[in-house]
Amino acid sequence: MLNEVANGTAGAALLLGLTLIGLVAWFFINSASVRANEQIRLLEALLDEQKHQNQLLLKLVGAQQSPAQPDEESDFIRLIPER
Repeated sequence: MLNEVANGTAGAALLLGLTLIGLVAWFFINSASVRANEQIRLLEALLDEQKHQNQLLLKLVGAQQSPAQPDEESDFIRLIPER
């Protein structure tokens, strides 16, 4: 009878140990998932802000930019060495 109690206790201890290991693993996986979701949310907010800044920059550059006048004389003369 004592042997059966020892086997039952060992089985219960093993089950308790595996449950504890499973809970610890779940905790770390869950916290990593929460951090990853937070980083994704922050990156999406940063992307939206960058898109907004790009739109403002394009408006600013478009308002200040005058049409480019074509240069009649090219600067290729400076690139060709005289002999």
